[in-house]
Amino acid sequence: MSVAGLKKQFYKASQLVSEKVGGAEGTKLDDDFKEMEKKVDVTSKAVAEVLVRTIEYLQPNPASRAKLTMLNTVSKIRGQVKNPGYPQSEGLLGECMVRHGKELGGESNFGDALLDAGESMKRLAEVKDSLDIEVKQNFIDPLQNLCDKDLKEIQHHLKKLEGRRLDFDYKKKRQGKIPDEELRQALEKFEESKEVAETSMHNLLETDIEQVSQLSALVDAQLDYHRQAVQILEELADKLKRRVREASSRPRREFKPRPREPFDLGEPEQPNGGFSCTPAPKITASSSFRSAEKPARTPSRSVHTSTTLLAPLDQPSCKALYDFEPENDGELGFREGDLITLTNQIDENWYEGMLHGQSGFFPLSYVQVLVPLPQ
Repeated sequence: MSVAGLKKQFYKASQLVSEKVGGAEGTKLDDDFKEMEKKVDVTSKAVAEVLVRTIEYLQPNPASRAKLTMLNTVSKIRGQVKNPGYPQSEGLLGECMVRHGKELGGESNFGDALLDAGESMKRLAEVKDSLDIEVKQNFIDPLQNLCDKDLKEIQHHLKKLEGRRLDFDYKKKRQGKIPDEELRQALEKFEESKEVAETSMHNLLETDIEQVSQLSALVDAQLDYHRQAVQILEELADKLKRRVREASSRPRREFKPRPREPFDLGEPEQPNGGFSCTPAPKITASSSFRSAEKPARTPSRSVHTSTTLLAPLDQPSCKALYDFEPENDGELGFREGDLITLTNQIDENWYEGMLHGQSGFFPLSYVQVLVPLPQ
Protein backbone atom coordinates (compact mmCIF):
# COMPACT_ATOMS: atom_id res chain seq x y z
CA MET A 1 0.00 0.00 0.00
CA SER A 2 1.24 3.50 -0.85
CA VAL A 3 2.04 6.16 1.74
CA ALA A 4 -1.07 8.07 0.71
CA GLY A 5 -3.16 4.93 1.22
CA LEU A 6 -1.70 4.32 4.67
CA LYS A 7 -2.33 7.92 5.57
CA LYS A 8 -5.94 7.60 4.41
CA GLN A 9 -6.47 4.47 6.50
CA PHE A 10 -4.99 6.26 9.48
CA TYR A 11 -7.43 9.15 9.00
CA LYS A 12 -10.38 6.72 8.93
CA ALA A 13 -9.21 4.86 12.01
CA SER A 14 -8.58 8.09 13.88
CA GLN A 15 -12.04 9.41 13.02
CA LEU A 16 -13.76 6.17 14.06
CA VAL A 17 -11.93 6.20 17.40
CA SER A 18 -12.82 9.86 17.84
CA GLU A 19 -16.52 9.17 17.22
CA LYS A 20 -16.81 6.01 19.32
CA VAL A 21 -14.50 6.89 22.20
CA GLY A 22 -14.30 10.66 22.24
CA GLY A 23 -17.98 11.19 21.59
CA ALA A 24 -17.41 13.42 18.56
CA GLU A 25 -20.55 13.77 16.47
CA GLY A 26 -20.14 12.73 12.83
CA THR A 27 -22.00 13.96 9.77
CA LYS A 28 -25.60 12.77 9.92
CA LEU A 29 -27.25 10.99 6.98
CA ASP A 30 -30.91 11.88 6.42
CA ASP A 31 -33.71 9.57 7.58
CA ASP A 32 -34.78 8.68 4.04
CA PHE A 33 -31.28 7.45 3.26
CA LYS A 34 -31.14 5.40 6.47
CA GLU A 35 -34.56 3.86 5.76
CA MET A 36 -33.48 2.97 2.23
CA GLU A 37 -30.25 1.42 3.54
CA LYS A 38 -32.23 -0.62 6.07
CA LYS A 39 -34.55 -1.97 3.34
CA VAL A 40 -31.59 -2.91 1.15
CA ASP A 41 -29.97 -4.75 4.08
CA VAL A 42 -33.18 -6.71 4.71
CA THR A 43 -33.43 -7.52 0.98
CA SER A 44 -29.85 -8.76 0.92
CA LYS A 45 -30.38 -11.09 3.89
CA ALA A 46 -33.67 -12.39 2.46
CA VAL A 47 -32.17 -13.22 -0.95
CA ALA A 48 -29.17 -15.00 0.61
CA GLU A 49 -31.29 -17.26 2.84
CA VAL A 50 -33.90 -17.99 0.15
CA LEU A 51 -31.09 -19.17 -2.15
CA VAL A 52 -29.79 -21.61 0.47
CA ARG A 53 -33.26 -22.92 1.34
CA THR A 54 -34.21 -23.39 -2.33
CA ILE A 55 -31.11 -25.51 -2.97
CA GLU A 56 -32.00 -27.58 0.11
CA TYR A 57 -35.54 -27.96 -1.29
CA LEU A 58 -34.19 -29.41 -4.54
CA GLN A 59 -31.80 -31.76 -2.72
CA PRO A 60 -33.05 -32.20 0.90
CA ASN A 61 -30.40 -34.78 1.85
CA PRO A 62 -27.25 -33.02 3.19
CA ALA A 63 -25.11 -35.96 2.05
CA SER A 64 -26.49 -35.59 -1.49
CA ARG A 65 -25.53 -31.91 -1.48
CA ALA A 66 -22.05 -32.89 -0.26
CA LYS A 67 -21.83 -35.37 -3.12
CA LEU A 68 -22.72 -32.59 -5.56
CA THR A 69 -19.80 -30.56 -4.25
CA MET A 70 -17.37 -33.47 -4.50
CA LEU A 71 -18.43 -34.33 -8.04
CA ASN A 72 -18.28 -30.64 -9.02
CA THR A 73 -21.57 -30.91 -10.88
CA VAL A 74 -23.25 -27.77 -9.59
CA SER A 75 -22.01 -25.82 -12.62
CA LYS A 76 -23.64 -28.38 -14.93
CA ILE A 77 -27.14 -27.48 -13.79
CA ARG A 78 -27.03 -23.85 -14.86
CA GLY A 79 -28.87 -24.47 -18.09
CA GLN A 80 -25.97 -25.93 -20.03
CA VAL A 81 -27.01 -29.58 -19.97
CA LYS A 82 -30.23 -31.55 -20.28
CA ASN A 83 -29.94 -33.21 -16.88
CA PRO A 84 -28.81 -31.96 -13.46
CA GLY A 85 -25.74 -34.21 -13.34
CA TYR A 86 -26.76 -36.24 -10.30
CA PRO A 87 -29.20 -39.16 -9.90
CA GLN A 88 -32.65 -38.39 -8.53
CA SER A 89 -33.89 -40.62 -5.70
CA GLU A 90 -36.93 -41.51 -7.83
CA GLY A 91 -34.63 -42.69 -10.61
CA LEU A 92 -32.56 -44.86 -8.27
CA LEU A 93 -35.75 -46.44 -6.91
CA GLY A 94 -37.03 -47.00 -10.45
CA GLU A 95 -33.82 -48.71 -11.58
CA CYS A 96 -33.96 -50.98 -8.52
CA MET A 97 -37.57 -51.96 -9.28
CA VAL A 98 -36.87 -52.63 -12.96
CA ARG A 99 -33.82 -54.76 -12.16
CA HIS A 100 -35.69 -56.97 -9.68
CA GLY A 101 -38.77 -57.10 -11.92
CA LYS A 102 -36.65 -58.54 -14.74
CA GLU A 103 -35.09 -61.06 -12.32
CA LEU A 104 -38.53 -62.28 -11.24
CA GLY A 105 -39.56 -62.76 -14.88
CA GLY A 106 -42.77 -62.36 -16.84
CA GLU A 107 -44.54 -65.24 -15.10
CA SER A 108 -44.55 -63.31 -11.81
CA ASN A 109 -47.36 -60.84 -11.12
CA PHE A 110 -45.11 -59.01 -8.70
CA GLY A 111 -42.30 -58.91 -11.27
CA ASP A 112 -44.57 -57.33 -13.90
CA ALA A 113 -45.87 -54.84 -11.34
CA LEU A 114 -42.31 -53.89 -10.37
CA LEU A 115 -41.51 -53.22 -14.03
CA ASP A 116 -44.54 -50.92 -14.33
CA ALA A 117 -43.69 -49.08 -11.13
CA GLY A 118 -39.99 -48.84 -12.02
CA GLU A 119 -40.66 -47.25 -15.41
CA SER A 120 -43.02 -44.75 -13.78
CA MET A 121 -40.43 -43.87 -11.14
CA LYS A 122 -37.86 -43.26 -13.87
CA ARG A 123 -40.34 -40.93 -15.59
CA LEU A 124 -40.78 -39.11 -12.28
CA ALA A 125 -37.00 -38.68 -12.10
CA GLU A 126 -37.01 -37.07 -15.55
CA VAL A 127 -39.77 -34.68 -14.46
CA LYS A 128 -37.76 -33.85 -11.31
CA ASP A 129 -34.72 -33.15 -13.50
CA SER A 130 -36.81 -30.65 -15.46
CA LEU A 131 -37.96 -29.02 -12.21
CA ASP A 132 -34.38 -28.66 -10.95
CA ILE A 133 -33.17 -27.13 -14.21
CA GLU A 134 -36.17 -24.78 -14.46
CA VAL A 135 -35.73 -23.53 -10.90
CA LYS A 136 -31.99 -23.09 -11.41
CA GLN A 137 -32.40 -21.06 -14.59
CA ASN A 138 -35.39 -18.89 -13.66
CA PHE A 139 -35.08 -18.49 -9.89
CA ILE A 140 -31.74 -19.42 -8.36
CA ASP A 141 -29.51 -17.94 -11.06
CA PRO A 142 -31.28 -14.54 -11.17
CA LEU A 143 -31.19 -14.25 -7.38
CA GLN A 144 -27.55 -15.29 -7.33
CA ASN A 145 -26.85 -12.65 -9.96
CA LEU A 146 -28.62 -10.09 -7.76
CA CYS A 147 -26.34 -11.05 -4.85
CA ASP A 148 -23.17 -11.09 -6.93
CA LYS A 149 -23.75 -7.82 -8.81
CA ASP A 150 -26.41 -5.34 -7.65
CA LEU A 151 -26.28 -5.98 -3.90
CA LYS A 152 -22.50 -6.31 -3.94
CA GLU A 153 -22.23 -3.03 -5.87
CA ILE A 154 -24.49 -1.28 -3.34
CA GLN A 155 -22.34 -2.53 -0.47
CA HIS A 156 -19.29 -1.18 -2.27
CA HIS A 157 -20.92 2.27 -2.67
CA LEU A 158 -21.98 2.31 1.00
CA LYS A 159 -18.50 1.37 2.16
CA LYS A 160 -16.98 4.08 -0.03
CA LEU A 161 -19.53 6.58 1.32
CA GLU A 162 -18.61 5.71 4.91
CA GLY A 163 -14.91 6.24 4.15
CA ARG A 164 -15.55 9.64 2.57
CA ARG A 165 -17.82 10.65 5.44
CA LEU A 166 -15.07 9.87 7.93
CA ASP A 167 -12.55 11.75 5.81
CA PHE A 168 -14.83 14.81 5.56
CA ASP A 169 -15.54 14.84 9.30
CA TYR A 170 -11.83 14.53 10.07
CA LYS A 171 -10.99 17.50 7.85
CA LYS A 172 -13.98 19.47 9.14
CA LYS A 173 -12.57 19.21 12.68
CA ARG A 174 -9.27 20.57 11.38
CA GLN A 175 -10.91 23.53 9.68
CA GLY A 176 -8.58 26.50 9.80
CA LYS A 177 -5.55 24.21 9.95
CA ILE A 178 -5.98 22.90 6.41
CA PRO A 179 -6.73 24.75 3.17
CA ASP A 180 -10.42 25.47 2.54
CA GLU A 181 -10.08 23.89 -0.90
CA GLU A 182 -9.14 20.54 0.68
CA LEU A 183 -12.21 20.69 2.92
CA ARG A 184 -14.44 21.62 -0.04
CA GLN A 185 -13.13 18.67 -2.08
CA ALA A 186 -13.78 16.29 0.82
CA LEU A 187 -17.37 17.56 1.04
CA GLU A 188 -17.92 17.16 -2.71
CA LYS A 189 -16.62 13.59 -2.65
CA PHE A 190 -18.86 12.77 0.29
CA GLU A 191 -21.94 14.19 -1.43
CA GLU A 192 -21.01 12.46 -4.69
CA SER A 193 -20.73 9.06 -2.96
CA LYS A 194 -24.01 9.64 -1.13
CA GLU A 195 -25.79 10.37 -4.39
CA VAL A 196 -24.36 7.26 -6.11
CA ALA A 197 -25.25 4.99 -3.15
CA GLU A 198 -28.70 6.48 -2.87
CA THR A 199 -29.39 6.06 -6.60
CA SER A 200 -28.26 2.41 -6.63
CA MET A 201 -30.41 1.56 -3.59
CA HIS A 202 -33.40 3.36 -5.10
CA ASN A 203 -33.07 1.44 -8.37
CA LEU A 204 -32.92 -1.88 -6.53
CA LEU A 205 -35.97 -1.19 -4.38
CA GLU A 206 -38.01 0.20 -7.27
CA THR A 207 -37.37 -2.81 -9.53
CA ASP A 208 -38.29 -5.47 -6.98
CA ILE A 209 -41.04 -6.59 -9.39
CA GLU A 210 -38.26 -8.61 -11.04
CA GLN A 211 -37.90 -10.67 -7.87
CA VAL A 212 -41.68 -11.17 -7.82
CA SER A 213 -41.48 -12.49 -11.40
CA GLN A 214 -38.70 -14.88 -10.39
CA LEU A 215 -40.79 -16.12 -7.45
CA SER A 216 -43.69 -16.64 -9.84
CA ALA A 217 -41.40 -18.69 -12.10
CA LEU A 218 -40.52 -20.90 -9.11
CA VAL A 219 -44.20 -21.59 -8.36
CA ASP A 220 -44.96 -22.23 -12.06
CA ALA A 221 -42.14 -24.80 -12.19
CA GLN A 222 -43.51 -26.51 -9.08
CA LEU A 223 -47.04 -26.61 -10.49
CA ASP A 224 -45.83 -28.09 -13.77
CA TYR A 225 -43.82 -30.73 -11.88
CA HIS A 226 -46.76 -31.74 -9.69
CA ARG A 227 -49.18 -31.88 -12.63
CA GLN A 228 -46.90 -34.25 -14.52
CA ALA A 229 -46.17 -36.25 -11.36
CA VAL A 230 -49.88 -36.68 -10.63
CA GLN A 231 -50.52 -37.83 -14.21
CA ILE A 232 -47.71 -40.41 -14.05
CA LEU A 233 -48.83 -41.74 -10.66
CA GLU A 234 -52.50 -41.94 -11.70
CA GLU A 235 -51.54 -43.97 -14.78
CA LEU A 236 -49.43 -46.27 -12.59
CA ALA A 237 -52.24 -46.67 -10.05
CA ASP A 238 -54.65 -47.68 -12.84
CA LYS A 239 -52.18 -50.26 -14.18
CA LEU A 240 -51.64 -51.80 -10.75
CA LYS A 241 -55.37 -51.95 -10.00
CA ARG A 242 -55.96 -53.61 -13.35
CA ARG A 243 -53.27 -56.18 -12.55
CA VAL A 244 -54.89 -56.87 -9.19
CA ARG A 245 -58.29 -57.46 -10.84
CA GLU A 246 -56.83 -59.72 -13.53
CA ALA A 247 -54.86 -61.76 -10.99
CA SER A 248 -57.94 -62.09 -8.74
CA SER A 249 -60.11 -63.35 -11.60
CA ARG A 250 -57.73 -66.15 -12.61
CA PRO A 251 -58.46 -69.62 -11.15
CA ARG A 252 -56.03 -70.51 -8.43
CA ARG A 253 -53.66 -73.35 -9.27
CA GLU A 254 -53.61 -76.09 -6.68
CA PHE A 255 -50.31 -77.39 -5.44
CA LYS A 256 -49.86 -81.14 -5.68
CA PRO A 257 -46.78 -82.46 -3.89
CA ARG A 258 -44.73 -85.11 -5.63
CA PRO A 259 -45.14 -88.68 -4.36
CA ARG A 260 -42.58 -89.62 -1.75
CA GLU A 261 -39.93 -92.14 -2.63
CA PRO A 262 -39.77 -95.24 -0.37
CA PHE A 263 -36.81 -95.62 1.97
CA ASP A 264 -35.74 -98.08 4.62
CA LEU A 265 -34.08 -97.65 7.98
CA GLY A 266 -30.87 -99.37 6.87
CA GLU A 267 -28.39 -101.08 9.15
CA PRO A 268 -27.57 -99.64 12.62
CA GLU A 269 -23.84 -99.41 11.82
CA GLN A 270 -24.37 -96.99 8.91
CA PRO A 271 -22.38 -93.76 9.44
CA ASN A 272 -25.38 -91.53 8.79
CA GLY A 273 -27.19 -92.77 11.88
CA GLY A 274 -29.03 -95.65 10.26
CA PHE A 275 -31.22 -93.71 7.76
CA SER A 276 -30.97 -94.11 4.03
CA CYS A 277 -32.97 -91.98 1.61
CA THR A 278 -32.26 -94.27 -1.32
CA PRO A 279 -34.45 -97.26 -2.21
CA ALA A 280 -33.24 -100.44 -0.52
CA PRO A 281 -31.36 -102.64 -3.01
CA LYS A 282 -32.42 -106.19 -3.50
CA ILE A 283 -30.10 -108.31 -1.36
CA THR A 284 -28.63 -111.50 -2.71
CA ALA A 285 -26.17 -113.85 -1.16
CA SER A 286 -23.28 -112.58 -3.27
CA SER A 287 -24.08 -108.96 -2.72
CA SER A 288 -24.38 -109.52 1.03
CA PHE A 289 -20.91 -111.02 1.07
CA ARG A 290 -19.35 -108.11 -0.85
CA SER A 291 -20.90 -105.54 1.43
CA ALA A 292 -19.60 -107.36 4.43
CA GLU A 293 -16.06 -107.40 3.04
CA LYS A 294 -16.09 -103.72 1.95
CA PRO A 295 -15.06 -101.23 4.70
CA ALA A 296 -17.42 -98.40 5.62
CA ARG A 297 -16.72 -95.34 3.43
CA THR A 298 -15.74 -92.08 5.18
CA PRO A 299 -17.54 -89.02 3.74
CA SER A 300 -15.12 -86.89 1.71
CA ARG A 301 -14.66 -83.17 2.65
CA SER A 302 -14.82 -80.92 -0.38
CA VAL A 303 -12.49 -77.95 -0.51
CA HIS A 304 -14.36 -74.71 -1.32
CA THR A 305 -12.46 -71.47 -1.80
CA SER A 306 -14.67 -68.39 -1.53
CA THR A 307 -13.73 -65.18 -3.26
CA THR A 308 -14.30 -63.37 0.02
CA LEU A 309 -11.13 -64.97 1.35
CA LEU A 310 -9.18 -62.82 -1.07
CA ALA A 311 -10.67 -59.65 0.36
CA PRO A 312 -8.33 -57.28 2.21
CA LEU A 313 -9.89 -58.09 5.57
CA ASP A 314 -7.44 -55.78 7.35
CA GLN A 315 -9.20 -52.72 5.88
CA PRO A 316 -12.80 -51.67 5.14
CA SER A 317 -14.00 -53.51 2.03
CA CYS A 318 -17.02 -54.92 0.23
CA LYS A 319 -17.89 -57.45 -2.47
CA ALA A 320 -19.87 -56.60 -5.61
CA LEU A 321 -23.17 -58.52 -5.85
CA TYR A 322 -24.05 -57.22 -9.33
CA ASP A 323 -22.44 -55.42 -12.26
CA PHE A 324 -22.59 -51.63 -11.88
CA GLU A 325 -22.24 -49.41 -14.94
CA PRO A 326 -21.45 -45.77 -14.05
CA GLU A 327 -23.82 -43.21 -15.56
CA ASN A 328 -22.37 -40.01 -14.05
CA ASP A 329 -18.94 -38.49 -13.60
CA GLY A 330 -17.26 -39.69 -10.41
CA GLU A 331 -19.06 -43.06 -10.17
CA LEU A 332 -17.05 -46.29 -9.87
CA GLY A 333 -17.89 -49.16 -12.21
CA PHE A 334 -17.34 -52.81 -11.27
CA ARG A 335 -18.32 -56.40 -12.06
CA GLU A 336 -20.02 -59.03 -9.92
CA GLY A 337 -17.51 -60.55 -7.53
CA ASP A 338 -15.07 -57.60 -7.53
CA LEU A 339 -13.60 -56.70 -4.13
CA ILE A 340 -13.71 -52.96 -3.48
CA THR A 341 -11.83 -51.03 -0.78
CA LEU A 342 -14.18 -48.69 1.13
CA THR A 343 -12.89 -45.16 1.77
CA ASN A 344 -15.98 -43.18 2.77
CA GLN A 345 -19.75 -43.44 3.28
CA ILE A 346 -21.59 -40.60 1.52
CA ASP A 347 -25.04 -41.41 2.96
CA GLU A 348 -27.22 -44.43 3.70
CA ASN A 349 -27.39 -45.28 -0.02
CA TRP A 350 -23.93 -44.44 -1.46
CA TYR A 351 -20.33 -45.39 -0.69
CA GLU A 352 -17.01 -44.13 -1.98
CA GLY A 353 -14.33 -46.72 -2.72
CA MET A 354 -11.32 -47.78 -4.79
CA LEU A 355 -10.88 -50.57 -7.34
CA HIS A 356 -7.84 -51.13 -9.58
CA GLY A 357 -6.44 -47.74 -8.57
CA GLN A 358 -9.67 -45.92 -9.52
CA SER A 359 -11.74 -44.03 -6.94
CA GLY A 360 -15.45 -43.23 -7.22
CA PHE A 361 -18.97 -43.54 -5.85
CA PHE A 362 -21.33 -46.54 -6.03
CA PRO A 363 -24.70 -47.58 -4.50
CA LEU A 364 -24.75 -49.66 -1.33
CA SER A 365 -27.46 -51.94 -2.76
CA TYR A 366 -24.99 -53.35 -5.30
CA VAL A 367 -22.46 -54.67 -2.75
CA GLN A 368 -22.07 -56.76 0.37
CA VAL A 369 -20.00 -55.10 3.07
CA LEU A 370 -17.28 -57.44 4.37
CA VAL A 371 -15.36 -55.11 6.69
CA PRO A 372 -17.35 -51.97 7.65
CA LEU A 373 -15.88 -48.49 7.87
CA PRO A 374 -14.86 -47.40 11.39
CA GLN A 375 -17.55 -45.44 13.20
